[in-house]
Amino acid sequence: MGRTASASTSAGPTLAVVAREAGVSVPTASKVVNGREDVAPETRRRVTEALDRLGYVRRPRFDATRAPRLVDLVVHSLESSWSGAVLHGVEEAAYDAGLEVVVSAGLDRPRSGAGAGERPRPERGRLDRLVARGSSGVLFNLAELTAVQYAWLERHRIPFVMIDPAEEPPPGVVSVGAADWRGGVTAAEHLLRLGHERIAVIAGRRRMPGSGARVAGYRSALASAGLRHRPEYVRHAGFDRAAARRRTRELLDLPVPPTAVFVCSDVMTLGVYEALAERGLKVPDDMSVVGFDDLPEARWATPALTTVRQPLSEMAATALRLLLRMMDGDRPESTRTELSTRLVERASTAPPRTTRALGR
Repeated sequence: MGRTASASTSAGPTLAVVAREAGVSVPTASKVVNGREDVAPETRRRVTEALDRLGYVRRPRFDATRAPRLVDLVVHSLESSWSGAVLHGVEEAAYDAGLEVVVSAGLDRPRSGAGAGERPRPERGRLDRLVARGSSGVLFNLAELTAVQYAWLERHRIPFVMIDPAEEPPPGVVSVGAADWRGGVTAAEHLLRLGHERIAVIAGRRRMPGSGARVAGYRSALASAGLRHRPEYVRHAGFDRAAARRRTRELLDLPVPPTAVFVCSDVMTLGVYEALAERGLKVPDDMSVVGFDDLPEARWATPALTTVRQPLSEMAATALRLLLRMMDGDRPESTRTELSTRLVERASTAPPRTTRALGR
């Protein structure tokens, strides 16, 4: 499992630990370490004192006589806290390895005929730029690549790693993700322990491996508890907030609505909350809600969201380290690396209400 951003190693504290100690961002601490001038005197003093106090030792670069190697990180968007967590993990791991990172965001055009909630694919021309700037490897986060694009990467011999791929990658492609199946089991088991039996699930995209694994885990937990599968309790919303709101309305309109729902992303839970509020229903009094991701939105929601945490920053850092090995000619033993998930209990779940049926 990847090292968390706050961890120290036998070689001393990481830059992230120093930054937290000084109350600054990692990039700001990096500027001080590298002697940059664009740092306020008071900030420089705090960082310098933290460096001395913690005994930080600057890690050597690959070769001081040549320019640092470049890697590309291709993300779907920089407008989400998901991407922020991924960037955090990549940034720290890249600094420790002496790499420079080029981030490409919002570079995709919707495919012709793409429907709502469908993720666009990177343009071929964008990939051509990797060769032009001498990139040594690529990390793709939530990207969908065509067979032609996979072939292009192979032809140009550019190592790449997928972070939580949106589609099942071809055989031999290296990827890093979370233990989605186990996370689905954990979410459903939590609701079962509270006494819920009518548990629905709002999933993401049907063909996305992570979404399917979470639903499979949910179904496995219900089967182990001796509960029959209710097809009407399984809805897909494409990881879209508005679609999740619509799917929640559909669940509430069932003759026997659920008392709890496992939602396969924290972003979609916001739509669930909105649909319940429209009906005058409260979380968790009238319906318990469990999310997946543990993004900052989970803590900001009212009530705070019980959710399955997937270690996004650690996933990204692990992917970068795997990419570094591939850049050095070493092939990972396994093409798929999964990091553990865990349940974070907050205020959005409670035992089912027995004195009041869900209204419309």
